[in-house]
Parts: sequence; C-alpha cells; structure tokens
Amino acid sequence: MGSYIPPLRDMQFVLHEVLDIENVLQGLPAHADMDADTINAVIEEAGKFASEVLFPLNQSGDQEGCQWHDTVVTTPRGYKEAYQQYVQAGWPSLSCDEAYGGQGLPISLNNVLYEMINSANIAWTMYPGLSHGAYEALHAHGTDELKAQYLPKLASGEWTGTMCLTEPHCGTDLGLLRTKAEPQGDDSYKITGTKIFISAGEHDMAENIIHLVLARLPGAPTGTKGISLFIVPKFLPNADGSVGERNLITCGSIEHKMGIHSNSTCVMNLDGALGWLVGEANKGLQAMFVFMNAARLGVGMQGLGLTEITYQNSRNYAKDRIQMRSLSGVKSPDKEADKIIVHPDVRRMLLTQRAYAEGARAFTYWVALQIDKELSSTDEAERAEAADLVALLTPIIKAFITDNAFECTNHGVQVYGGHGFITEWGMEQYVRDARITQIYEGTNGVQALDLLGRKILGDMGAKMKKFGEIVRSFVEDNGVDMKMQEFVNPLGDIAVKVEKLTMEIGMKAMTNQDEVGAASVPYQRVVGHMVFAYFWARMAKVALEKESTDDFYKAKLATARFYFAKLLPETAGYIRQARAGNATLAEMQEDWF
Repeated sequence: MGSYIPPLRDMQFVLHEVLDIENVLQGLPAHADMDADTINAVIEEAGKFASEVLFPLNQSGDQEGCQWHDTVVTTPRGYKEAYQQYVQAGWPSLSCDEAYGGQGLPISLNNVLYEMINSANIAWTMYPGLSHGAYEALHAHGTDELKAQYLPKLASGEWTGTMCLTEPHCGTDLGLLRTKAEPQGDDSYKITGTKIFISAGEHDMAENIIHLVLARLPGAPTGTKGISLFIVPKFLPNADGSVGERNLITCGSIEHKMGIHSNSTCVMNLDGALGWLVGEANKGLQAMFVFMNAARLGVGMQGLGLTEITYQNSRNYAKDRIQMRSLSGVKSPDKEADKIIVHPDVRRMLLTQRAYAEGARAFTYWVALQIDKELSSTDEAERAEAADLVALLTPIIKAFITDNAFECTNHGVQVYGGHGFITEWGMEQYVRDARITQIYEGTNGVQALDLLGRKILGDMGAKMKKFGEIVRSFVEDNGVDMKMQEFVNPLGDIAVKVEKLTMEIGMKAMTNQDEVGAASVPYQRVVGHMVFAYFWARMAKVALEKESTDDFYKAKLATARFYFAKLLPETAGYIRQARAGNATLAEMQEDWF
C-alpha cells in the first residue's frame, strides 16, 4: 500500500522562498490580509486530510471500484464519508467567491490543496475537482438567477458538478455533436441526447449533481459555431434551495476502465431533461472553455500528484530493499547485499521522478499565482499579461507534466522490480491511473497542437515573447554570477534554440499547415523543458544562497544539476524531430499501412 507524506517543506520553499507569495498576494486587494502563517496553516491541515483520510482509501477504492445498478451508481466504501468530511471542513469553498458562501482565498492556495489530494487519491479528487470547474464556468457566464440558485451549493460542496461534452461519435471534434435543446417558451429547454465518458456523472456522494451540457438549438449553425451550453441538474431545485423532482437525465452505464476505477465514468442519457442556457446562444464553447481550461490545469495537477506519490514510495523502497553489491565497492558490509539506492540506474529513475515533481511544483504554483493576478490585480496591464501567460502555459501544464508522470510512474514499477508488477504493493495502480491523464481534457497531441498552432503561431509569437522576456531577464540578471553559470548558460541556450525553432516551423507552415502537426509534439517537449529549466534555475539560485545552512538546499542543488545534466539534453533529439517536418509522415500512402 505504501504511504503518503505531504511534502510541506518543499511546498513552503516554492511558495515563500522562490515565489515570495506573501508579498505578491498582499499586493492584490482581494488578498491583502494573507500572510505566511495563514498559508502554512491551511496547507498543513490539507495535508492531514490527504494523508489520513484520502490515501487509505486509494487502493481499496481501486480494487472495489464503482458499482452500477439500474441507473444508480455506488462509490467504494468510505468515499461518501470522506467527501462529507471534506465538505464539513470547508475545503470546496476555499477559493470560491465570498458572495456565494466561499472563503475567497487565493487560487494559488487551492492549487496546493489539489496537489496533495491528487497524490493521495486521484480518482476521489475528480469528484470535487469537476465541481470546482463547473463553479468557475457558471460564475463567469451564468445569469444572476442561475448563479444565485447554484453557486452557493457548488461552493459549499453540497452539490457536485460535471462537464458533458463527448458523444459516442464525437470526442475532441465537438463540432460533430448532435445533442438537441428545444426551447419551451419560457427560459427552459428540453435537452435530448447521449453523452459518454462523463466523469462523476452519477454517484452517491452528494444530494444533487449539476451537469453542464453542450447541445444545439434548432436552426443553429453547423460545427462549433452552433453549440450552446446548458445547466442540467439531476434533481430540479425547489425555490427554497432543496432538491425537488428528478430530472430526465440518467446514467445508462459506467465504463470499465484501465484506471481511476473509483471515479464513475458514465454514459449519460438525456431524454427531454430540463436545462437552462448558460452564456449566449450558439456561443457555448466560449463559456465551456472556462471549465475546460480549469480542467486542463487540474489534470496537470493530477500529473504532479502522481509523480510525487510514486517518487516517495520508490525512494522508500530503494532505501530498504537490498539487492547485489555496488559496482564501486561494498556499501553495507553488515548486510548480504547493498540497498538498491546505491545503483546508478536506480538513482537515475529516482532523480528523474524527483526532478519532474519539484519542477512541476514550481511551475504550477507560479501559474496559479498568475491566475490570482489575472483575477484580482487592479493593474489592467498586469491582468492582461497574466492572462496571456496562463493561456500560453496551460497546454504545457496539461501535456508536459502528464507525459512526465506516466514516465515516472513506470519508473516506480521498475524500481520495485517484480514487486512493482504486483497489485498489493500499489505501484501498478499509479501507472494505470496516470495513463488517462494523457488522454482526457484534450489528448496531449491536441495540447501540443494548441500550443504551437494557436497559442504561439496564432498570434505571431506575442504570448511566447512575454515568457521569453521573463527568461531573458533572468539570464541577464544572473549571467555574471559564476555560481549560476551551470544553470544560466543552458537556460539561455535552450531559450535561443526555441526561438529559432519556432521561426523555422512558422516559415514552413506558411506553405503547408501539416508542418505544424508534424512538429507539434516534439516542439511541446522542447518548450516544456525550457519552462522547467527556468524554474529549476530559479530554485537553484535560492538554494545557492543557503547551501551551507541546511541539507535541504544541498539536495535541491543536486537535483537541479541532475535535471540540467540528464533531462534537459533530451531536447536535442526533439529539436531534430521537429525539424524533420512532415515529409516522412506524408510519404506513406494510406493504402500502404
């Protein structure tokens, strides 16, 4: 089963020593009273809930799974009770608007909570995670009436939420969806259709489930320009906020999956279910993108959570398991063999896990802080710049971190050897759970295409230049520090290479757009590494200043050196792949496959 210990020291290092979060938040009127003690107290309590309540349910929930019977879904033992503890402690309302019963705390603090609960139990965390995305979409685009009716219940966690996009014939290409919405002459619509792969679509953890459903109005334009968004509750609310009669949306079945067994992945049938329009007619994707982008950031946090938990348990096992002698001489003469942590290849896998976890932590915490600026800054220019940076980096968070997570969970199995392949040790579950993170909320190939085609080439590199300027300023400010050379020089080098590669692909794309598709996945790996290199250089700078005071900082520097020496160099191969272009992909005729 293993264990989970919240990495509070590293979280506090990133928040306070790298990001200076207290001063940043105090510069935003909405969070002017935030201080380090409050931040630390919140994350310490969140860590206790994650490790003491959620983690013990992770393996048993995976083995038991969700059960479906005649439209009713039952979650594994302990899940409903854990959710009630979560609600009673006020965790769902942490960063929600105070006007709707929320606590109004920063998104960056909520983000730390989600790292820990994802480490402890990713499948359970999807229930409140999706609810928060539904809250965000409705908060941004709902009418005052809808917000007053639903947001307090979502903020409190009394009701949960879902996103209903995918249909049997239509996945990523939402322009093909067929679900219909018929106006009823008042402000309601009857919605008919079938949605599949709906995470948390039906369960027994909350008294009501609020579905955000994409559908078409009569006479709507074809494609994505004819999609509207509707709120469809499982139970119709009464005027006093209690649940009323059952709506005509039911769970036809649950999927039997490779992983995340304890989250119900549902087929949802709408048979004239009543719904209400969210946002403008035929502009549903604009409203749903609030939810989708929140979900993509959330999936990145799933990747971080899985990377951290698999690292912790791999490290613990490697420190305990003895196997063979060290090639450089006996390290434990009092034992029959040496601990496997002495072997270079085991260290390679452990350090890869650690470097990707700690790099992702700094990256995602910084992006969450940009979201706080976007939402709360009084400086319009600062809000706009923060919004551009979040938009640029969201596909990297989703794709780069989850690709790394799958690699790292596989390393976890490998460190355990044969025991890693055995269910009772718990490591193989992390591989299965990690695999879906590369698929849902837009496959990682789609994220790479979004990054290169839309976020970078789509605005002639304007957003990318903003992040590039952040990197360039850091390199210039620290370039004369001899101790920083081993970090600053490769950072500056990869930044220049990304700029050149981007221009080269952009020129090719002017004559053949398939060049973007051919280059996008390796390009995303290169840019992801540039981003990680920047944050690792920032962490190394802080650690160098305090290296002599604490082994924590020595370990941070050792991990930074590993990242720059062993992981960043993979960009050389990916740059060559991106430059190879579309020719070798196009040469193969369809009939030859």
